[in-house]
Amino acid sequence: MVERRTEGTRREFMKAAVAIGGASALSACTERLGGGPDVPTGDLDAVPERQHAWNAVLRTDDHGNAVAPRHHVVALFDLPGDGPPTDADREQVAAALDGLNRAYAWSNEGLLVTASYSPYYFERFDESLPESVDLPKPTALSSFEDPALDDPDLVVHLASDHAPVVLEAEEALLGNRERANGVELTASFDGVLDRRERRTGFVGAGLPAEHQDVEGIPDGDPVPEDAPLFMGFKSGFTKNQASEDRVTIQSGPFAEGTTQHLSKIRLRLDDWYGEQDHEDRVAEMFCPFHAEQGTVEGTGESLGDDSAMDDCGDPAAAASEYGRIGHSQKMASDAREDGSPIILRRDFDSTDGGEAGLHFLAVHREIGDFEKTREAMNGERYTENPAIRQRVNNGILEYTFVRRRGNYLMPPRSKRALPDPR
Repeated sequence: MVERRTEGTRREFMKAAVAIGGASALSACTERLGGGPDVPTGDLDAVPERQHAWNAVLRTDDHGNAVAPRHHVVALFDLPGDGPPTDADREQVAAALDGLNRAYAWSNEGLLVTASYSPYYFERFDESLPESVDLPKPTALSSFEDPALDDPDLVVHLASDHAPVVLEAEEALLGNRERANGVELTASFDGVLDRRERRTGFVGAGLPAEHQDVEGIPDGDPVPEDAPLFMGFKSGFTKNQASEDRVTIQSGPFAEGTTQHLSKIRLRLDDWYGEQDHEDRVAEMFCPFHAEQGTVEGTGESLGDDSAMDDCGDPAAAASEYGRIGHSQKMASDAREDGSPIILRRDFDSTDGGEAGLHFLAVHREIGDFEKTREAMNGERYTENPAIRQRVNNGILEYTFVRRRGNYLMPPRSKRALPDPR
């Protein structure tokens, strides 16, 4: 018991350090670990052209599902001025990103890093993006939300199983480190890009339970000890995720890239845990049939690599029979193409601002694929049944509140440094 509590305290400390950020947090992290984790250095030749090509290097669970890195930092940057970047700007940003790839192996044990650009960035150029890229400006995607719309030029996502790695990588980009993981750095973003905002988070068994003492989660420590996310269930089942091939842009100057949507979502889980028992939560997260049959045990490990939505039936029929429909049930019915998912989720929980949240990060071939998925989640067409209201008995909408939205193009690695639209 003492050993388990010590490990929990260590993980809690690491998460807190990532949330605080900066040189002092990195120093405290390294000191706590007695010198920092043993992280392999990187090789540029081993970094794929697809920035979103993570699955081949991620850990997998006993069922073959990809396991997300545990610690995340998302940094939003602006390019000062109104015109396009210079060649010197591009060279400096390219060298800074290459430096991270040399410092850390491309894996969850090292560092996974992506750089993505908003539609506002591309307004700097006389030419527009090609038709092969679907990148509209963000907008509200339901009748009941009013999110702030993010408009940075660049978003960098840093992910690793090791908290000191994401902290050190962030400090390196800001120009506050001359070396990273023992590797000398030749460039940073300093002088070219200004950081506007940072968002942090975590995902993985134990982390949400250790950080549930925040606004939005009721007293009594209701989040299960082994839950990877605040809502108590695992996600990212292989058969419920689009493949990396499916989300890849196929043609044009940004072939081998993808698009990314990033939402900041507030969670209010008082009723989720205070009024609903496990069976109720299964019904709303997955489907009422799974709840009736006892299909989902614990956090969902019993489902293997597939949430088995084929067994759940049509959402309209479930509304009539059970008076509620499940979140995953709507996704499987209304957000697929030829029977397969169309987005690849890489979201993670957060306690930014002292409240329970979710940074919903997903990649897809077109932003329209995300919009179609969100339309399915809204479930508006099922509200014709009097038992289903827009945010009640309609999946998990009652507990999630979108605060911010942003759309981005994630170019292939060879064009990730301040790209030209053509």
